[in-house]
Amino acid sequence: MFTGIITDIGEVSSVEMRGDMRARISCRYDMSGVDLGASIACDGICLTVIEKGADWFDVDISAETISKTNIGANGWARGKRLNLERALRVGDELGGHIVSGHVDGVALIEEMRTEGDSTRITLRAPKELARFIAPKGSVALNGTSLTVNEVEGELFGINLIPHTQAVTTWGTAKVGDQVNLEIDTLARYVARLAEAG
Repeated sequence: MFTGIITDIGEVSSVEMRGDMRARISCRYDMSGVDLGASIACDGICLTVIEKGADWFDVDISAETISKTNIGANGWARGKRLNLERALRVGDELGGHIVSGHVDGVALIEEMRTEGDSTRITLRAPKELARFIAPKGSVALNGTSLTVNEVEGELFGINLIPHTQAVTTWGTAKVGDQVNLEIDTLARYVARLAEAG
């Protein structure tokens, strides 16, 4: 489990296809404190550390994961920057919302505009996921816990404050980008209960 509070920006240093895709990600984490088999969310995708060095770790990414995330659309090339978050430990502060690292689909950035010091972004969710997104609810976008401002059909809006843009990859986002979307787990269960009732 994760919180959607990004703790590092990593960079893809190599990608290799060998059945699954293997990627090496450089980071600023003290990897001596990260066990093999540990989970790290990479742009919101929960991936398993299979090899590591002083300032890098390797992950394998299955064809299923590639097909459900923006890796399939954008690819991961050398130099790509990624939002990173280590898995929660008992006693950690839950500053964002409960995030599983299981990406539900890919949202498209439709519009960006400046509002004061912040940036307002309108995204288009996949039709089958749009019903789970509610005003003032939470979503994880590229692993970042964000509050939904408004929803209109498949479109929903978020607001990025300068701090979020500075400590995540959101500072370089642009119209047309495809981002990993994880809907709020509670929203999913509420919708399922409503269907059953």
